[in-house]
This record gives sequence, C-alpha cells and structure tokens, in this order.
Amino acid sequence: MHFDDLVNGFPNLTTTGLTQGAIYALIALGYTLVYGVLRLINFAHSEVFMFGTFGAMWTWGWLGFGSTSGRPGLGTAIMLIALGLVVAAVVSGATAVVVELVAYRPLRRRNAPPLAFLITAIGASFVLMELMGAATGRIQFGMPPLLPSNPVINVGGWRITPLQLATFVVALVVMFALDTFVQKTRFGRGIRAVAQDANTAALMGVNKGKVIALVFLLGGLLAGVAAVFHNMKTGNTRFNVGFLIGLKAFAAAVLGGIGNLRGALVGGLLLGLVESYGSALFGSNWTNVIAFVVLVVLLMFRPTGLLGESLGRARA
Repeated sequence: MHFDDLVNGFPNLTTTGLTQGAIYALIALGYTLVYGVLRLINFAHSEVFMFGTFGAMWTWGWLGFGSTSGRPGLGTAIMLIALGLVVAAVVSGATAVVVELVAYRPLRRRNAPPLAFLITAIGASFVLMELMGAATGRIQFGMPPLLPSNPVINVGGWRITPLQLATFVVALVVMFALDTFVQKTRFGRGIRAVAQDANTAALMGVNKGKVIALVFLLGGLLAGVAAVFHNMKTGNTRFNVGFLIGLKAFAAAVLGGIGNLRGALVGGLLLGLVESYGSALFGSNWTNVIAFVVLVVLLMFRPTGLLGESLGRARA
C-alpha cells in the first residue's frame, strides 16, 4: 500500500475522482430513470452511451478535426464541444427511444414476465455493440485535442485542468436541470406519478406510453453529454467502450439508491473518488476490483443504497 501517494496527491486525486464520477453519474441517471418508472434494468444503456461517443467523433471528423489535428483556438474548441454535445445527445437520445420502441414496448403490450425484459435488455445491448463493431471494423478511434492541458487552477500543487472543470460544472448543471424538470414540471409530475402507481396515473389521464418514451429519451440525452466528456478525457472510443463504464454507472446507480436521481449523483461521485483513491493506494491494476468490492460491502450494510428512495416517492 502507498499511503504517501494518497496523502501527497490527495487534492489532485480528489479532482480526478470527481471528474470521472461526474461521468458515471450522468450515465447512471439513465439507469435510475428507467428503473424508477419500469422497474427494468436497461442494460442496453451502455451502448446508448457508446453511440453518443461515435456521434461526437464523427461530427468533429466531418468538420475536419481528427485525432491527428492540432489543438484549435479556444473559441473554435468551445464551438466544437457545444456541437458535439448536441449531436451526441441527439444520437444517444434517438438510440434510447428506438430501443424502447423496438425491444421493450412489444413486451409491455404482451405483459411479458420480468425475465423476458432482462434477457431482451442483454440481447439489445449485444446487438447494438456488434452492430457498431461490424460498421467500424472493431478498431479504436482517436479524438482531436480540443482543450489545453495547462491547469486553470494551480495552487500548492493542486491542479485543475479546463477539461476537469468543464466536466464537473456541466454535469452538475445538467443534473440540476433534470432534478428541477422532474420535480417542478407537468411532465416531471407525470414521470413521478407513473413511477409511484402506473395504473392510478393512467386513470388520472397520464399517458404511460409517452412517459416511458420520455424517460428513455432523457436518459439517452444525458448519456450523450457523458459521451462527449468521456471522449475528451480518454482521447478515444471503440465499439465496446460502453461495456465497463456502463457496469460502473449501473453500480453507481445502485450505490446511491436505484430509482433515486440524487442518489445517482451521489453514487457516481463516490464511485469516482473510491477508484481514484484506491488506485493511489493499491495501484491502477486494482482500480476495478476496489470499486466493486466497496459496492458489495456497502450494500451489505445498506441494501437499498445510500439514499434508498425511489423516484415515485421523491419529494414533490
């Protein structure tokens, strides 16, 4: 164990953990939204995220910015990031809606058992992954360097880069906007009503089908936002990029309390911090082991997650 590495690098490790945790949280919100309404684990959500990474990459490439391009000016970089966010969100959102329409809606109409939904979710995940793999030749694609690596904050060795700052701030803004949407708007009340009691909500005039489609769309939009920042953080993407990060985002949703929007935020940030601190203590080879061990141990003492409140019971 390397306690000196943890102590000496604590500020930077915290920044790194919060940045990665923000990405986990954005993806985790898609899992928790769908589970809160349908009691369904949408394992295809990881591929919804993956499609967003390709949407942003193709957009930047079409504009002439590839992995071998030089770093653009700040104004151009901001424009490229904004455009990437829009395209990735649209691609991921559309993919999520198509998955719901093609894979899950026919099962709901036939009142299929939960096991059928689970198998279909896993099948849809592999179909999307292999579809992208076949279309792209299963190779890894690089990303253009958009933001400078020089820190915007450098105090006593504590460094925060523009990408880290942008990732954390945008993630918080997006998650605050989602929470406000669910708590304060008419559509949000419809989501909470269906999550609490779908049959009663239908009697009150809530269109369950539209609510479910909206939930998938929202989850996809957030996954698209996460995809852009993941692209810039790692500098690459691949057809199976969503597999491990999707599992971790699902773990973050469970950690915070599956079906709880604020729990997804807490779980994502906590998981990112655990990974960052754990890699300093035990080495990067143990990062994934540590993350899931912490999840298992915490759930032994807190089976419903840290916050443990379903979407349908969220505060009005």
